[in-house]
Amino acid sequence: VQLQASGGGSVQAGGSLRLSCAVSGRTFSRYTMGWFRRAPGKEREFVAGITRSGDSTYATDSVKGRFAISRDTAKNTVYLQMNTLKPEDTAVYYCAATNAIVVLTTPSGYAYWGQGTLVTVSS
Repeated sequence: VQLQASGGGSVQAGGSLRLSCAVSGRTFSRYTMGWFRRAPGKEREFVAGITRSGDSTYATDSVKGRFAISRDTAKNTVYLQMNTLKPEDTAVYYCAATNAIVVLTTPSGYAYWGQGTLVTVSS
């Protein structure tokens, strides 16, 4: 399966961006999807995830109420809507796919990764 992330860019604090991750090569509905990020000098961390059916989502505390993950089966795409962005959200964002039926929060649980898209938030 191939994942292609897009939508990153530069924005001022308080602004919004929507990341997209297009999935190809296998049946999209087979995968639980996740978004991770790696800030400069830090480890890759979980941001948000969504189950295969889309009926369950989970987000890390630092983005709850600001970020929302969703998926469109017709377009084989998962989205991360990011609102009220903060400078500390600056990172390379990665989408990932897993065969697990629940959202996993550790990178090792995901077998497939996109190439990353850079989000820069200025104060």
